[in-house]
Amino acid sequence: MKKNMGQKDRTVRAILGVVMLVYAVVFQNLVGLIGLIPLVTAIVGYCPLYEVLEVTSNKYAD
Repeated sequence: MKKNMGQKDRTVRAILGVVMLVYAVVFQNLVGLIGLIPLVTAIVGYCPLYEVLEVTSNKYAD
């Protein structure tokens, strides 16, 4: 599993994920738990959808 996400992409996803999780806690709304998806992909540096679409935001990818 190669990293297919660049640093800016990972940062944006991490921020979005945290904001969505905070929303889930503050408003007690389970929909906000969807924020786990961008947060986990940001931590791992790999997005399965990018793989399917053959896209990368990692400028160091082969």
